[in-house]
Amino acid sequence: MAKSQQAFNKLEKEKKKQKKRQEKLAKKEAQKKNKGSGDLESMMAYVDEYGNIVDTPPDPTEKKEEIKLEDIQISVSRNNEAPSKKKGRVDFYNTEKKFGFIIEKERRERLFFHINDVDPNFDIKDKDFVEFNVIDTPKGKSCVDITKS
Repeated sequence: MAKSQQAFNKLEKEKKKQKKRQEKLAKKEAQKKNKGSGDLESMMAYVDEYGNIVDTPPDPTEKKEEIKLEDIQISVSRNNEAPSKKKGRVDFYNTEKKFGFIIEKERRERLFFHINDVDPNFDIKDKDFVEFNVIDTPKGKSCVDITKS
């Protein structure tokens, strides 16, 4: 009788395991050799006076420029025009809950409104054409100062 033979697949699997073990050991050795180069100082980055990231620390003996408080100027944008009212059409209005949506004419954007933001002289209904201002709220854009157009 002949000796029992191992299956080909079993031999292949064993070879792969051995190869992985050797690769893992080689990796471990390489990490041990390179361990000294990963010190904290080589990983540090600094910001210079112009906001650029550099690898050299700032010179403490260097004289820093003094800035007077009076020299700092804060300005407002030059666009002093009042925001023009946008136009749109009431798409939906719930009379019980007193809120609705307006579709803006230019962007075709659907914006929320509440009855408190509508002119009290104006009885609002679906399909009415209106003029309004848009503000940003925590929940998104909303219409205010709504009047009939």
